[in-house]
Amino acid sequence: MRAKQMKKVILGEKLSLEEFMAVVRYGALVEFSEEYRNRVKRNNSLVGKWIQEGKVIYGVNTGFGALSTEIISPEETSQLQRNILLSHATSIGKSLSEEDVRATILMVLQNLGQGYSGVRLETLEMYRQFLNLRLTPFAPKEGSVGYLSPEAHMALVLIGEGKAFIKGELLPAKDALAKVGMSPIKLSAKEGLALTSGTTSATGIGAVALYDMLKAATTADIIGAMALEVLKGTTRAYDDRLMSVRPHEDQRKTAANVRKILQDSSIAKEFIDYRLQDALSIRAIPQLHGAAKKTLNDALKTIEIEMNSCCDNPILWPEEGEGESGAISGCNCDSSYVGIELDSACIAATAIAKMSERRNNRLINGRLSEYPSFLVKNPGLNSGLMIPQYTQAGLLNDMKMLSHPATIDNIPTCADQEDYVAMGYNSAKKAREVAKKLEGILAIELLSIYCAHQFISSPLSPGTASKAVLELIAQYVPVLEEDTYLYPHIQTMIHLVHSHKILDCVEEKIGKLH
Repeated sequence: MRAKQMKKVILGEKLSLEEFMAVVRYGALVEFSEEYRNRVKRNNSLVGKWIQEGKVIYGVNTGFGALSTEIISPEETSQLQRNILLSHATSIGKSLSEEDVRATILMVLQNLGQGYSGVRLETLEMYRQFLNLRLTPFAPKEGSVGYLSPEAHMALVLIGEGKAFIKGELLPAKDALAKVGMSPIKLSAKEGLALTSGTTSATGIGAVALYDMLKAATTADIIGAMALEVLKGTTRAYDDRLMSVRPHEDQRKTAANVRKILQDSSIAKEFIDYRLQDALSIRAIPQLHGAAKKTLNDALKTIEIEMNSCCDNPILWPEEGEGESGAISGCNCDSSYVGIELDSACIAATAIAKMSERRNNRLINGRLSEYPSFLVKNPGLNSGLMIPQYTQAGLLNDMKMLSHPATIDNIPTCADQEDYVAMGYNSAKKAREVAKKLEGILAIELLSIYCAHQFISSPLSPGTASKAVLELIAQYVPVLEEDTYLYPHIQTMIHLVHSHKILDCVEEKIGKLH
């Protein structure tokens, strides 16, 4: 079932990216399974027991980071957890988007719900209600190396500190809680640390970005096929025999997508031998899109593993488990897995975008497309679609800069206790921007394809899939015969790409694409 169709997601078993997005973007309600509740309760019971037994547990009865040698008395345990939120809520700038905050909170619930973090069920229940009641904590987005600060801003709302959004209105935390019938809580041992530790923001924000990149990559197959069709390209370059001798799975699947999209196109049939060989942006779609999709699918495997992990530090190993029970301090909170994959995903998305911009250049260049310059009937008096390609160029330049990997950097923190830092949060943050810019570049190419069709000779017709897309666009965008205010039309095209309406309308006609 697709994300937008799900009404409820039950945490307790493995969470898929589709289920994740059902909650984060489409507002599916979150529930806890009985097993989820039981394992949280069992693990929480260990905290008090071990404190009474005098066990030294990092972050429970010690300070944090370089202060881990400082012992905290039992009477100060709750104050310690409050202090970690107050002292760690230091990120600055504009707030993360509602989706990014919801994504992070959902990852906190999934992370701590594995039953190794010692938190109380009632604390997680409160976060669950934040999602279900659309209460969104204010969390500045700038200034994290992997986790901590954005999560601390979010968790402050649990204790009545900080700020939160209700229906777009930013309120003091206590007022926001009161509006949805909730009251602040007092944190118990380890909860402040658990709520801020782990790869939850990097994983959550990165998962949203990856979801959009994956959908955009398949939509790029549709747009690329439609560009090939309207530019009189040859489908011979997509022959499965050609793909079989270089058996990369995603390349072969991409070629199959294009063949399926154009299978009944009289335009494609008419021009199959029009050129012996097309430009690379037309004939190398399986190769480049395939390579990009492989990278994105590799990232999906990693992100889904991370989504279903416990990335807390320390973890509390239960007494009935294998080996000696107790707190195990390590570094599951390291964000390298997520960061490296998202850095790679940014490169993959930018590769798709650079080919899209080149196809669009061929569409608007009359010497290459054999249509009127800039796809307008009276060029000169009208500029037509000259300038949207400038927009693509600007977006692509941004994407190239954002494709520099964040994870190769290292700036030590915490008085050199954290002398190596993964920087996965910044990988996730820029991946979100890359995904949006990719959608913008694809949308502009699609607008050019739409405008080019007014110049196709009438006996020829696009394939069923192309026709469905063109009819969908025609509901919102008129045929552009002279210069008009283009911004609203570009925004419409971006919405059609981002909302997956282009992808959905094609799959409704010809079946699911790879």
